Formats: sequence, C-alpha cells, structure tokens
Amino acid sequence: MSERRRIAVGITGASGAPIAVRLIELLLARDCEVHLTCSGAGRLVVREELDLGDGPRDRTIIPGLTHERLLEYAEKDYYAPMASGSSRMDAMVIVPCSMGTIGAIAAGTSDNLLRRAADVMLKERKPLIVVPREAPLSTIHLENLLRLTRAGATVIPPVLTFYQSPGDSVAAQVDFVVSRILDHLGIDNDLYPRWGMR
Repeated sequence: MSERRRIAVGITGASGAPIAVRLIELLLARDCEVHLTCSGAGRLVVREELDLGDGPRDRTIIPGLTHERLLEYAEKDYYAPMASGSSRMDAMVIVPCSMGTIGAIAAGTSDNLLRRAADVMLKERKPLIVVPREAPLSTIHLENLLRLTRAGATVIPPVLTFYQSPGDSVAAQVDFVVSRILDHLGIDNDLYPRWGMR
C-alpha cells in the first residue's frame, strides 16, 4: 500500500480563490493530506470571492471546508511541518499566487510560512507549483517567474481554454486549471477532455 501524499497549499491575495477551493476538494477526494496556509490578504480575497460577506470571522481559512486530512496553519506559524525540509512534504501549490509572493520567493525571502514553505520546496528539490494571477505582466514579473522556473518551480497561469466542451462556464475553466495542477502533481484526473483523446 502506498503512503498518503502530503501536499502543501498556499493562498495569497491574488484573485482566484475558487481555484484553490476546487483543488483542495479534489486533493482530499484523492486521499491526500492537505497542509494549508494563507496570507492575510489571501483571507480577505477568500471572503470576497466566496461571497462570505462581512459576517463573523471564521477561524478556518475557507469556512465550510473542513476535513480530518485538511490541516491549517497561521501565516506566522514556523512550527508548521511545511516550514522544514525534514517534514517530507511531497509538493506545494501556491494558488492563486500574487506577484508580490512570486518576487519574494524568487529573492529567497521567507518572511511568512507560505514563503518559507516555498523556499523549502526549492531547496529540497520538491515540486513547487505557482499559479500566478496578474495581467498584464511587467518585465519584473516575467524575470521573477523565469527565476522561479530556473530554480525548479512549475508556473501554471490560470489561462482560459476553448477546445473543451462546454468550455464557456466558469466551473469548466476552473476545472481545466485544476486539472493541469493535478497533472503536474502526478495525480490522475478526468476533469476535462484530453486533446486527441475524444
């Protein structure tokens, strides 16, 4: 029997919280252990994009999404397993990933748990997937993304696809992006029709 995979997920203040939620749901459905952290700005975006309003603040990062294999850590919790290479985390996905976070990781700055965990993935030569959400991209953004790919990260921008059917719904577009993330984590999925495999 294979060992359960341990995946770190980080959420930043860029737009795209529904992609993170869908990814976490599918990782849990595939028996992964998910270690989740979120920046302060990420918490604000989660509340806004999931239409949680200004009601009472929930202690969980994504209210309503709980599971025994979903472990949450505060932004400054350096005792979290993902903060150390000895924890044997299998991979990390930062989704959505702000350009500020991209720049900090590219510069080796570990001033919160999310950035420290990304630094750990790179130094341990473990898969780090970033899903940057910004447009247009400046030269600085592109150079930072290039630095990350040279360091071993995989960049998966949340781009639209038009060759799937039906490809016009937001849910279908989210599934396409999540499918590409799962592909690069080595997790089988059939979220969208594969090119040439219809």
